[in-house]
Amino acid sequence: MKTTHHKAKAGLLAILLLGLALLLCGCRVRTTGEEENPISPEASERLMAGLSGGPSGADAPPEEDPNPGEETDELSSQTRENPSASRKEYDENAPAEIVPGTDRLLHTEGQGAGAPLPEEESSRSVSQLNEAADETATRTVAAEDAENLGVSEDAEKADSALTYYTVLLEDRMGSLFECQRPELYWETALDHVTVHKSSPEHALILSAGCYDVSARLLPENLRVDDGWVLRKNPGVIVKMVGSGILGGTVGSASAASGVCHSLRGREGWSGIDAVKNGRLLLLSEELLASPPLQTAARLLIAMTAAPALFADTDPDQALQMLFQEAAGTLPTGLYYYCEEDSP
Repeated sequence: MKTTHHKAKAGLLAILLLGLALLLCGCRVRTTGEEENPISPEASERLMAGLSGGPSGADAPPEEDPNPGEETDELSSQTRENPSASRKEYDENAPAEIVPGTDRLLHTEGQGAGAPLPEEESSRSVSQLNEAADETATRTVAAEDAENLGVSEDAEKADSALTYYTVLLEDRMGSLFECQRPELYWETALDHVTVHKSSPEHALILSAGCYDVSARLLPENLRVDDGWVLRKNPGVIVKMVGSGILGGTVGSASAASGVCHSLRGREGWSGIDAVKNGRLLLLSEELLASPPLQTAARLLIAMTAAPALFADTDPDQALQMLFQEAAGTLPTGLYYYCEEDSP
C-alpha cells in the first residue's frame, strides 16, 4: 500500500517536471505561413546598437545614398543637392541674372517688387538708366511723313474750320509730356479775380494743353493777391478784357498795351516766368461766345504757351476762319493781344 502511494507521487512529480521543462524551453512550431513581423538583420543590428548605448537618433551618422543621381520617392530627395530634384536652389543655366549697373531706385515708398525706400529718401531719389542698354523703343514712319506733325498731306479736307483746328491743337499739344505742359494763371476782367475749376474757363485751359494754377481754390476764395500769383510762378498768364480794350469795335492796340504794361508792373511780377518770357496774353471776352470762337481762344493760348509747335500756323488766319464759321462774316477789330518779347 505504501509502495503504491510512493509510485503515484513519483508519477505526479514527473508530469510536473515535464510541464516545467516545456514551459522553460519556449519552443513553438508553426504549421502555416511565415513568422509575423520579421526583423531584418540590419534592423536587429540597429536595435542591438541602441540597447547597447551605441549611436542612434540624431547622433547616428547619415546613411549613404546608394543612387545619388537617381530620383526616389522619398521626401528627403527633394532637399538634397540633387540636380534632378523638382525643387532647386540654384541653376547655373537659368535664363535670368542680376547685372550690376542696371538698377533703378524707387521713387515712392513700397513701389515695385524690391525693397522700399523710406519716405524721406524716396523723395530725393532719381532714376538710374543704363546708357549701354541693348533694347530701345523706336517708331518707324515713312520718309515723306518724317517732317509732318500729325497732319497728312493726302488727308481729306476737314469739313469745318472748327474740326481742323481742334485736331491740329490736340495733335500738337498732345505731343508734349506731362512735365512739359505749362501752368497758366487765368484772370477775369476783374483784377486779381481768377476762375473756379467748375467753370468753362477752367475746361478751356485744360483743353488748350495747360494746367490751371487756381484749380484748388474754393469758390469763395477766387480773389488772389500778387504774392499768391508770384508763388505759383505760372508759365503763361491770360487776362480777359472787356469790349473797351479788345473786341469787334476796337481798332487800336494802345489800350491793350497799357493793360500789359500795368500787369508787368505789379509787385513781384517781374520775377514770374510768364512775364520774363513774354507769355502774357490778352483775350477779348467775345471769344467765349461760341464753340468756334472758344476754339480760337484755345489755339491762341496754346500758341502762346508753346510757340515752337505752331510756327507754321497763322493766328490771324485761324481767327478769321473760325469767326466766319461762327458769325458768317469776317471779323472786324482786335480780339487778342500778345507781347512776345520780354519787357
